[in-house]
Amino acid sequence: MKKDIESKLIDKNTKPTSMRILVYDFLSSQEAALSLSEIENYFENADRITIYRTLKTFEEKGIVHSIQENTTTKYKLCEDDCDEDTHKDWHLHFYCKICKQTTCKEDISFPENIQTNFRIDEIRLFAKGICENCLESLQ
Repeated sequence: MKKDIESKLIDKNTKPTSMRILVYDFLSSQEAALSLSEIENYFENADRITIYRTLKTFEEKGIVHSIQENTTTKYKLCEDDCDEDTHKDWHLHFYCKICKQTTCKEDISFPENIQTNFRIDEIRLFAKGICENCLESLQ
């Protein structure tokens, strides 16, 4: 697993430091997007600034995409085709008002192949509501 992560980081022109490997591994096991403080809570003894810099580097290199949710930024791993120039997270980011989780809904997306006379580098689609799991528990 560690070698796979190292390869992915190297492919994204990112030096595979111990902290970067740990953060990538942790994010890859998460279904929902996480805030900086949620990630910090998992790495209790790690330096807050190191985690923040790791996330910013990951964002710059197309490894994670950030989701702006009111005043909080949450992070989720990108698909492999994101890079330093273009994030391909053209899908819906959904915030559940009950469980407070933000998830990526890849089945709801903006078409990537539209013809324009300009270049789109990033689109942010965000919705709030009640997720399928919480809706089930309400019934």
